Amino acid sequence: MSVKIAVDAMGGDNSPAAEVAGAVVACREWGCQIVLVGDTAQIEAELEKHQAADLGIAVHHASEVVGMHESPSIALRKKKDSSIRVAFDLVKKGSASAVVSAGNSGAIMACGMFVLGRVKGIERPAIATLLPNLNAETMVLDMGANVDCKASHLNQFALMGSLYVEHFLAKPNPRVGLLSNGEEEKKGNDLTREAHLLLKDSPLNYIGYVEGGDVYNGSVDVVVCDGFVGNVVLKVSEGLAVAIGTMLKQEIEGRFWAKLGYLFSKPAFAAFKKRTNPAEYGGAPLLGIAGAGIVCHGSSDAVAISIAIRQAGEYAKIRFEDKLVNLLSAD
Repeated sequence: MSVKIAVDAMGGDNSPAAEVAGAVVACREWGCQIVLVGDTAQIEAELEKHQAADLGIAVHHASEVVGMHESPSIALRKKKDSSIRVAFDLVKKGSASAVVSAGNSGAIMACGMFVLGRVKGIERPAIATLLPNLNAETMVLDMGANVDCKASHLNQFALMGSLYVEHFLAKPNPRVGLLSNGEEEKKGNDLTREAHLLLKDSPLNYIGYVEGGDVYNGSVDVVVCDGFVGNVVLKVSEGLAVAIGTMLKQEIEGRFWAKLGYLFSKPAFAAFKKRTNPAEYGGAPLLGIAGAGIVCHGSSDAVAISIAIRQAGEYAKIRFEDKLVNLLSAD
């Protein structure tokens, strides 16, 4: 199955340079088919820097950009020719199979829902992010699409996360946990306690409440929370990884024997950095829309964009939304 990825070239902090460079890498390394959406003049100027004329990367003009701090409704009502909206329009028309964007996550969700619609039976799409654990990865959702949630939303997030991990990461019967402030059933708040009851009655491999540390110890495959908590988890995780790297560097530079030891441990430090680098995980799938959308961090560099493009192609091929429809209709 041949898929073409529509890349919002104007949404990120480093656009369109990072998006164009990432598209070039994805084409050269993995043969991805790509259409870059945004200001044609700017995109073509960046493509010339990479001597990419032979790669067949298409360009589709979009005259508007949704800023990071703009309301998502702006993308729908006033910026109908924004790069995010146009990218989803291409998927709707069948000219592309998936969207990759490092733009305004709220606008990405709004455009995805408005243009492609939701999978029937899903009330709220969710942003699902992979975080490294001691064994492999843990999927956490929602990561910011839905700040205020109902228990039914969390139940659906769990269903979607479990299905994604099963088919995309090839983990049968994944363990699902509900993020709370303790493992005891009396812990949590009204939202988590109500969601806990729903999940206990679900067909999922639900293991109960999990705590923040469980995200990283490999004891659970899917962690469910509302978007407010999830976004805090993500930002703390990213900040902690940077802080650990900086503190290690400070300690090594301040001691002679530490510098000597670093020379022997350099490969291990490089592997650790790669393992905890968000760029290595590409983007976060927007689960629950009737199509494929990948949300990237606003500061994504070319490496992160290229991996997200490859990820989008693989995601589009498994037709997750069809699997979700089949699962919901079977209940």
